Amino acid sequence: KVTILFANLHAYLDNMKAPWELLKYRTEYYQVIIKATLKSIGVSLDKLKFVNGTDYELSEKYTLDIYKLSAMVSAHDAKKAGAEVVKQSEAPPLSGLLYPGLQALDEEYLDCDAQFGGVDQRKIFVFAEEYLPKLGYKKRSHLMNKMVGGLTGGKMSASDPNSKIDLLDNAKQVEKKLKKAFCEEGNIENNPILAFIKNVLIPINCLSTGKESFEITRPEKFGGNTLYESYDALEKAFAAKEIHPGDLKMSAANALNVLLEPIRKEFEDPARQELLKNAYPEPQ
Repeated sequence: KVTILFANLHAYLDNMKAPWELLKYRTEYYQVIIKATLKSIGVSLDKLKFVNGTDYELSEKYTLDIYKLSAMVSAHDAKKAGAEVVKQSEAPPLSGLLYPGLQALDEEYLDCDAQFGGVDQRKIFVFAEEYLPKLGYKKRSHLMNKMVGGLTGGKMSASDPNSKIDLLDNAKQVEKKLKKAFCEEGNIENNPILAFIKNVLIPINCLSTGKESFEITRPEKFGGNTLYESYDALEKAFAAKEIHPGDLKMSAANALNVLLEPIRKEFEDPARQELLKNAYPEPQ
C-alpha cells in the first residue's frame, strides 16, 4: 500500500508558499491531478491512500511530539536539514525551522515503512533517521529519485514558466516550451531534453510496453522516423549528430502530449475548471 501525503501544513509553514485560505482548494486540486496523472500512465489507484497533513498534525499527541523534538534540535541543525527544501532567506521565519521535524514525525504518524522523495530531501531523511529513535520511534528506510533539471538548462523553477512543463499546458504550449529549451547539437552532458526522455518518457513507456524504446519522428527527407531500442542508442546517435536538436525536441513534445491529453480532458469538466480557479486564483 502507498500513502500519498498532501503536506498542506508544511506548505504553509514553508514561508507561506500556500496561503491558509487556499490550502483546502489546493489540496483537492492536487488529489484530482495526481489521480489523473497516475491513470494516464496506467497505474492502478486501488492500493493508494490519500491523507491530508492537517488530518493528524493538529492533534494533541503530534503537537506534543513537535515540542519534544524542538527541545532536542538546534536551530542550526533544523536549518541545515531543510536547506534544499525550505525557502532560504537572511531572516527566515521560525515556521521554516519546524518543517524538517514535521516531515520526520509524519513517518511515525502515517505508520509507514519507508519514505520516498527526491534527492533534495536527503538531509531531511538523515534528520529523521537521527531524531525519530530519540523520541522512541523506529528508524524508517528512505528511497530517493533523481531530480530532473529545468528546460532552460538550470534548476526547474516555479517562477520561470519556461523552465518547466505544467500538467495542464496545452499541446501548443508544450511544443513552444520544448522548442525554446536548451539543446545543443551533440551535447549529451548538459541536455535537459535528453534528461527528460531518459528519466521520464522512457520509464513511462517501459511501464506500458516493457520496452525502453523511444521514437524520433521526422520527415523522410531528414531520415524519416527511427525507433531507438534503448536510451544508450538514442544518446549515442545524438552525440554523433545523427539526430537534430529540433527533431529531438519535437519527438519529446509528441510523446509528452500523448501522456498529458487524458489529464487535460479530466479538467475540461466545469467543476474541475472551478476548482483550478479557486486553487490558483488570478493575481489581483
